[in-house]
Amino acid sequence: MARRSSITSATSAFTRAYQRNLRALTKAALKATLTNGKRVTGQVQRAAATQLKPPPGKGDWLAGMALGPGGARRYHLFRPSDLALAPGEKLPLIVMLHGCGQTGRDFAAITRMNALATRHRFLVLYPEQDRLHHPQGCWNWYDTRSGKSAAEAATLMAAVDQVCVLYAVDRDRVAVAGLSAGAGMAALLATHYPARFRAVVMHSGVAPGAARSSATALGAMRGRHVPPMPVTAVGKAMGAAAAMTSLPPLLVLHGDRDVVVSSSNAGSAAAVWAAATGAVPVASRSLQRGRRHPMRVTDFKVRGKTSVTLCEIAGLGHAWSGGAARMAFSDPAGPDATRMAWAFAAKQFAAA
Repeated sequence: MARRSSITSATSAFTRAYQRNLRALTKAALKATLTNGKRVTGQVQRAAATQLKPPPGKGDWLAGMALGPGGARRYHLFRPSDLALAPGEKLPLIVMLHGCGQTGRDFAAITRMNALATRHRFLVLYPEQDRLHHPQGCWNWYDTRSGKSAAEAATLMAAVDQVCVLYAVDRDRVAVAGLSAGAGMAALLATHYPARFRAVVMHSGVAPGAARSSATALGAMRGRHVPPMPVTAVGKAMGAAAAMTSLPPLLVLHGDRDVVVSSSNAGSAAAVWAAATGAVPVASRSLQRGRRHPMRVTDFKVRGKTSVTLCEIAGLGHAWSGGAARMAFSDPAGPDATRMAWAFAAKQFAAA
């Protein structure tokens, strides 16, 4: 009996010690979870606050949301301060489409397009991809077979239309520019809605029509697919003959050290657009400003008018040329792509 009693006492002591340790471990785990939860929550809140914070520069950073066939997409509109519009005056609009892993605010900070908008009096629209639709924040320029890319393009056009209604936008002076996936979407928008844009700027993007699904997008980025002429979407609406002259002028910028999107896409994009508009190349020229990366520029013309300008930039990787320093996807040593994009668009606005 004594032996059984001692065993029972030992078991009870062990049970009590185990329960005390379990309570201590549980308490410590809950405390760690709460601490980590507060830290993660704080990080999320700070990240959200950063994205809501206007990019550097004076002006209004106006938030909005557009609904379309592809769902809802947020956007911000930059409006220069102290515009002092004359009665009935309307302003040009530049639509800026960010690349993968970026937000509209990131793109505004990298390109510094808002500073030019203040100087030259135009509005800038920054649509933003929803991470629920694409975890990496990439625009769907490639999924043409399923119709998803067309639905997203229509949603972006809903954002453009909304801004045109709410603000003093000149519908005859609208241009679209994009980087990487944003460049592909810019080209897609122009082929689907050619009458809505006066100019298109593709920076480090894939040639239009090079991919039809997510399975072929990677090969297209590596320059493996030769795209057909981008008249299909336009031709459905007005016929291929009309499409040959309806595409807006295109500016293509691409670095020869791009390891994300092959630089061969630049030549393909220019050739596709030129073929669709009946343009032919003229003699190339080399340009370099100061110590910035040099570039080779080739114009494609039809009846004396430039349909495509191709700028192949030496030493530039997958980054916005001439962008802000110490930011991802930005190379301050390159020629100023922001100024080039605006100058190209402004020239088309003046011609129109």
